[in-house]
Parts: sequence; C-alpha cells; structure tokens
Amino acid sequence: MHSRPFGRTGRNVGEIGFGAWAIGAAWGKVDDVESVAALHAALDAGLDFIDTADVYGDGHSERLIARVLKERGGERPFVATKAGRRLPAQTVDGYTAANLEGWIDRSLQNLETDCLDLMQLHCPPTDAYYHPEIFDHMDRLVERGKLRHYGVSVERVEEALKAIEYPNVASVQIIYNMFRLRPAQLFFREAQKRQVAVIVRVPLASGLLSGKFGPDTRFASDDHRQFNRKGEAFDVGETFAGVPYDVGLAAVEKLRPLVPDGATLAQLALRWILMDDAVSVVIPGARTPVQALANIAAAELPALPEATLAAVAKVYDEDIRPHVHQRW
Repeated sequence: MHSRPFGRTGRNVGEIGFGAWAIGAAWGKVDDVESVAALHAALDAGLDFIDTADVYGDGHSERLIARVLKERGGERPFVATKAGRRLPAQTVDGYTAANLEGWIDRSLQNLETDCLDLMQLHCPPTDAYYHPEIFDHMDRLVERGKLRHYGVSVERVEEALKAIEYPNVASVQIIYNMFRLRPAQLFFREAQKRQVAVIVRVPLASGLLSGKFGPDTRFASDDHRQFNRKGEAFDVGETFAGVPYDVGLAAVEKLRPLVPDGATLAQLALRWILMDDAVSVVIPGARTPVQALANIAAAELPALPEATLAAVAKVYDEDIRPHVHQRW
C-alpha cells in the first residue's frame, strides 16, 4: 500500500482507505459476518485508514470497527469518524459545545478509545462555516484530549474553501470522482497550499462507476440509491454523485473502453482519483473481502496516460457537467 502525508498532522496513511457507511446502514441488507471479514481482509492487506460516522447504523458501524480492532490487537489504524447528523434538523444553533461533546463522547464509547484520531463535522449547514465559535469548541476538545485532530465533511466546494480558512481544520472530506470534477480546480490547490488533508468520498458515484448497474437494476427499499434518488432523506449529491441515473449509465458506457487490461472500471475510477496528488486518501466502501481487496488493488495500477485523463474530461464536459458542476 502506497502512503501519502495526511496534511500537516505528521501522519502518513495508505492512499486507499475503507469507507464504513455501507457496513452500518442505508445500502440494503447489512451482514455483520461479511462486514467483519471485509475489515479484517483490508487490514491484513495493509490498509490503515477507516472512515465512519456516528449515524451509520446509529453507531453500528463504529461498534463493528471497535470489535475488529479489539480482535486484532496491536497497532490501531487511523480511524476517522463524524458528528452532527444526529440533530433532528440541521441548524447552526445545534452545534453547541454541549452537543458536540455529547456526540464525541458517544463515538469514544462506540469506538472503545480514549481519544479520536479525527472527528469531522458531518456536512453541517453552510452557515456553520461562518460561525467561528463552532471551531473554537473543537479547539477546546483537542486541548482536553478528546480529539487528536478535527476536520469537516462538506457537500459544496464553497464550504470546503471557507472551512480551510480556520487554521486548525486538519482535513476536508469531499465528493470527487469522474462525475464530480470541480473540487480539483480551486479547492485542491488551496488545500495543498495550506497542507490540509483531502479525504475523497463517493469515489464510485454510489456504484455507478463500477459498471455493474443497468436500466433494470433494482435497489432495496432501505438502500439510499432507492430512497434518496431525489434527495428525499439527505443531499441528493450523496446518491450517484447527484447525476441522474440514466445519464450516469450512458456516461459509463463511454468510459468502459478506457479500462486497462486486467482491471475493472471501478479500479480505473479509483486510480483516476489518485492521479491528483492533493488527494490524501480515497475511501471506497466495501461489504465483502473481495470488494475490499479489489479496491486496494486499484492503487497498484500504473499511472494513467494523458489520453485517458483527456477522455474522462471529455465525457464529463459532454454528459455530466450540466447536471452537477455549479450545484456542488
């Protein structure tokens, strides 16, 4: 596993991490036996970065991670979690010192640790980034030893740019993939200048970029790819990266010829993300050992040629840009 600096934290992390949303909830049936096996397989293969959140299965994802780490013993990987989505409504008023500490205490208990490696504000309302007292609260929690570092998980590029104005924001988690190119323009360059770590989520556009879906694919009622198609439960950009399903399927067919011999479209999509050195770690989800190991193998693909990068940009400009570029 190749490693990259995680911003200015002094830590290096493997460039492929483990996104633990799918082992918590909202991706159809959860199989704990398979989830545990997937985590063990990934860690055995050298993965050392796991991303979760307190609302993934109401803490189920965090508790599964703690279980696996206890079973393994030894040196712990870098575990990032998130807080803020437990609010009944997303308002700035909800991000009080008491609420933040309560959420963090719950994650400390779930993860069975005394100090969180990284706690990220979990897609708070845009106005939160204009309230320095929220970030002051996070500073106090670091001083008290409950957090080593803190960051933010954002929906919009504008939120990311505002967040990194705060000097102690160590990381930004953002959606970036072949269907969401805008972060690489201004935000990635600014993050590099400030030595802010970049965590890339939704790298496969909720599976669209796996190339495994078709017009007749059906998703379970408890899978966000079914219940959040129009943003009914949370930001629609989290589902298929905000791209209309039929538009995404058509674009995928244009991308298939770019897949290198012996690789999959999903591996190409992950390797494409890693071509930008502003990216610290990309966190594809995995629910089985096979998926986890296939994700990690993507990092071993050779650097992509300029012709491939140009072809991806052409598909984006022609098919995807009108649907997503200015929205996020």
